[in-house]
Amino acid sequence: MDVETNLSIQSPDPQASALPELEPRRLTDPRAMRAVAHPVRIALLEVLGTEGPLTATQAGELIGESPTTCSFHLRQLAKYGFIEEVAGVAGRKRPWRLVHTGLTYSDVSDDPETRLAASALSRVLHDFYLDRLKEGLELRRDISPEWQKTTGASEFLLYVTADELRELDESVTTLIKPYVERIGNPKKRPKGSIPIEVLFFAYPRPEHRAYRRAAR
Repeated sequence: MDVETNLSIQSPDPQASALPELEPRRLTDPRAMRAVAHPVRIALLEVLGTEGPLTATQAGELIGESPTTCSFHLRQLAKYGFIEEVAGVAGRKRPWRLVHTGLTYSDVSDDPETRLAASALSRVLHDFYLDRLKEGLELRRDISPEWQKTTGASEFLLYVTADELRELDESVTTLIKPYVERIGNPKKRPKGSIPIEVLFFAYPRPEHRAYRRAAR
């Protein structure tokens, strides 16, 4: 399945910037994959999403990095089209904004360079989100019982074909898509809604001999 991550965004000042495109950016160039495969750059994309346009100094204060470090990584992200400077803003240090709400890519390719770059990006994203998953599950203890009952984790063992798993992935994505428009439009978020992160992983059971035979 393709790997997709949606970077949530707030509505910035309409005079400073237009909203990023709702559709995620599809990455096919291994150079762009390598460019974003860094935890600081992922953190910068996310904070630009949650806070709107930011300068390097502002972003650094939010993610715990120096302005110099953030400035370097922001320029690299801009070089490969992930972000851009906000036009029409007075001052020497212009803020940066997202161009897309997220990104999608596949680690299945006939090109060895693309496979390597996609695998490296996957490792960075997996570490990033799994660390936050652990933190988020710990935070459940401090939220209301209502939210404790509706958050958490589920695990299922499924015996499915590749086609069936693809259909399941598409079905889950279809269920989630209607909520994506709320990312960039706070007016569409119902009262009482909070940002919830949903991770969907599907992977072979490593110890399963039947899988190993089928994979040959």
